[in-house]
Amino acid sequence: MKTLAIVFVAACGLAAAGAPEGKTVFESKCQPCHGPAGEGKPAIAKMFKVDMRPLGSKGVQSKSDVELKKIITTGNGKMKAVAGLSGKQLDDVVAFLRTLKQ
Repeated sequence: MKTLAIVFVAACGLAAAGAPEGKTVFESKCQPCHGPAGEGKPAIAKMFKVDMRPLGSKGVQSKSDVELKKIITTGNGKMKAVAGLSGKQLDDVVAFLRTLKQ
């Protein structure tokens, strides 16, 4: 049981540690459309005629890390793919997205 607790705490620490770097990538690649807190920019949503769910919403947060990485790298609907991210950067962005949970 102690080993499991240590692994869990270490994993949580790694996710939190990735958030600052993920925030930097988010600010440059995602924030222009999704806004600084992932709330979505109404003008962008209106221009593309889409509903933008807040990234901290239950619907987005219930997606697995793998699903979120796929959306980031391949796009989703009218959202274009984000190209040129390393595996670590993807991990960091997902870790940052998890901090937006409402």
